[in-house]
Amino acid sequence: MTQNPHSPAPQPRPVFSQLPAYSAGKPAAKVEGLEQYKLSSNENPFGPVASVAEVLSSFDQVHRYPDPLSTELRTKLSEQLGVDAEDIVTGAGSLGALQQMMATFAGGNPDGTQDEVIYAWRSFEAYPIVVGLAGAKSVQIPNLADGSHDLDAMAAAITDRTRVILLCTPNNPTGPALTEDQVRKFLVKVPKNVVVVIDEAYFEFCAVSPLDANEQPPVNGLDVYPDYNNVVILRTFSKAQGLAGLRVGYSISHPELTQHLRVGATPFAVSRLAERAAIASIDHSDEVMNRVEHLVEEREKMVKRLKELGYDVPKTRANFVWLPLGERTPEFSALADANALSVRAFGTEGVRVSVGEDEANARLLQVCEEFISAN
Repeated sequence: MTQNPHSPAPQPRPVFSQLPAYSAGKPAAKVEGLEQYKLSSNENPFGPVASVAEVLSSFDQVHRYPDPLSTELRTKLSEQLGVDAEDIVTGAGSLGALQQMMATFAGGNPDGTQDEVIYAWRSFEAYPIVVGLAGAKSVQIPNLADGSHDLDAMAAAITDRTRVILLCTPNNPTGPALTEDQVRKFLVKVPKNVVVVIDEAYFEFCAVSPLDANEQPPVNGLDVYPDYNNVVILRTFSKAQGLAGLRVGYSISHPELTQHLRVGATPFAVSRLAERAAIASIDHSDEVMNRVEHLVEEREKMVKRLKELGYDVPKTRANFVWLPLGERTPEFSALADANALSVRAFGTEGVRVSVGEDEANARLLQVCEEFISAN
């Protein structure tokens, strides 16, 4: 049958025209005489530890389907974190776990109404995409001036259509983290039928971050979720463990939620290779955390120097720094490109810079000094 070239082409659902496109970090531009460094994707510049690399090089089971429940990984996580293995549901990165959650708890309804999902903005740029694809409505609450969540405003935005609330801590891309006290006071204001997600993709960097005098430590979701049947923790092996390309993450919650999440989970989302690499990362977590500690030390050096130069840098607990440059954002991004550094620019809001190799961090600070001297 011959197709009519003038006939209407298939069209996506109307929601697609309303969704932002996810913008992944780009590689650095080539500049003669300079090594390129990618500081745009919050990747671990050192990759996985040596023992994990050995697992990757010897893997020979790509022709076999993985265990859809990732039983070995969940068992290992259960031992490491002190939680019930039945409370853990794996996914393709923490984003995959989040997509499972949206598919399960928020969307469109038979009467044409949309469930609502509340989250801070700016925050992780995938949030509006996964919410929209689920058929739900985003309720974005502007961050406070210091880049942190406005929890009072988020609580005030709860309606009878609210189904999920996302707490990104540390917040990507601005960096501040919530404390346990803040989270618990917020949860008191949330109805028990609303799922509260504590997105801790950068938790390991929080765990070793130095504290100022009288400063409360960042929240550890594991200390909170046992007391709340509507709380879900999201974590990943992409950041601290350097497994971003393998896509393995997980959620932790009570059986009241996991029984439904497993139904909505994508079958075989975590490959056997990813599972084995994650297990090896757990077995060598001391080596992983040594690298994390080095990155945090580099982060603190960067923040200190940036403040000396006059930059308004929010307190960051992750492996990145936020520069709220406003209208000057594109100019800074172009200067970084000219120095073979890629950074993540957000329109005319600011620039997120990942902590990278020591040489990359030093060059970035040189760029920052040049930029502020010229302005």
